[in-house]
Amino acid sequence: MNIKRTDNDALTATLTIEVAQADYKEKVDKILADYRKTATIPGFRKGHVPASLINKKYRTPILVEEINKLIQEQLNNYISKENLNLLGNPLPVEQGEIDWNSENYSFDFEIGMAPEFEVDLKGQKAITHYEIKTDDATINKQIDRIREQYGKLISKTEVEAGDQVTGIFRNDDEGINTDATFTIDKIKGKTNEKKFIGAKKGDTLELNTKGLFNDDHDLMNFLKIEHDQAHDLDITVSFEITEVNEREKADLNQEFFDKLFGPDVIKSEEELRERLREDAKKQFAQQTDQKLLTDVTETLIENTKFDLPADFLKKWIANNGEKELTEEEAAAEYERSEKGLRYQLIESNILKSNEDLQLKFEELKAYASAQIREQMKQYGHMDATDEEVDQIVARIMQNQEEVKRMSEQLQNEKMLQFFKDNVKLKTKEVTYEDFIKEAYDA
Repeated sequence: MNIKRTDNDALTATLTIEVAQADYKEKVDKILADYRKTATIPGFRKGHVPASLINKKYRTPILVEEINKLIQEQLNNYISKENLNLLGNPLPVEQGEIDWNSENYSFDFEIGMAPEFEVDLKGQKAITHYEIKTDDATINKQIDRIREQYGKLISKTEVEAGDQVTGIFRNDDEGINTDATFTIDKIKGKTNEKKFIGAKKGDTLELNTKGLFNDDHDLMNFLKIEHDQAHDLDITVSFEITEVNEREKADLNQEFFDKLFGPDVIKSEEELRERLREDAKKQFAQQTDQKLLTDVTETLIENTKFDLPADFLKKWIANNGEKELTEEEAAAEYERSEKGLRYQLIESNILKSNEDLQLKFEELKAYASAQIREQMKQYGHMDATDEEVDQIVARIMQNQEEVKRMSEQLQNEKMLQFFKDNVKLKTKEVTYEDFIKEAYDA
């Protein structure tokens, strides 16, 4: 068997595989001989069917199957031996009807190859890495929310600003009869707010649903109606006040700190503020890091220039999906996937050039162990032993889906850190609101 390569251009080539009779004859003859021993054909005793009849009935399908096996094996061997970096799989070149009574055969396959290129990280323009600052006003609001959450309710008879009211919304025509609890600050507009202020437990208020709450989603939740209905609802409802409560904020004392973080972890308001700042920083870092990763990816795709075997890839897309696509459908799919393919090649180039980025089994195990310990802490298991963690890790490492998920997660984290260390960055400190506006044009 012989394979010959003919380059069509820089990124595509044709592989011609020549199959001679000597390559397949012995194997095909053996299979036919075995068939003759076991074949059951009416009019002949088992094992005594004439060889000519066996050949006529079975030779062609056996020959086709064996030649296909030979071709696939030789293609794989050739690609591996020549160290070809292919895009997609070899595509058989259409040819006329094959005469399976011949002794020698020739088959052509088109291949598309990944381009050679360099990734210049240092030459890229500086990319903004946002840092979200948590100012005192934000921390004060967060502390107030937590104090209210852990505070206690004091029953009242008359509604004042800031109070929490419970009651029943009713409208017989719309079938509304629902209980609801909300704070007065959710009410929209002074006119609506005045109807509540000074009202007493047992009073019934007449309210219009249009513009009743600052957020239409509150109207949907409190009246238990569909999302689309809430946005356009303009009806009158009654609201019978059944409870009025003032929420007294929890004191900033050790009992409060212990409820939040466990015994003696936080011992003062200053430590609480510092902890909230750190937690906010971690939370915001996930968003700013994701934005950075997206921006670096887009910049690399835009500035790393290389050609792709586009025509080959379109043909490959057309013939290798769940269903065969038309030329137009394949071209559209190629356009949708081209950026992703370019980044895959760029990332592969970076991984190949930086051995430290390659994932190692022990590294993945350590990553899994750290994740498990963190999860156990969240459920109150603060002092898990190495043996306990190792047993869970062993189970996880037997789950292919979990291993794949963690591998992708860890690889993304390593790539992110690599970009932070190697790409030109300019740090910009902003508030969370400004980050949303700048990063997402909100």
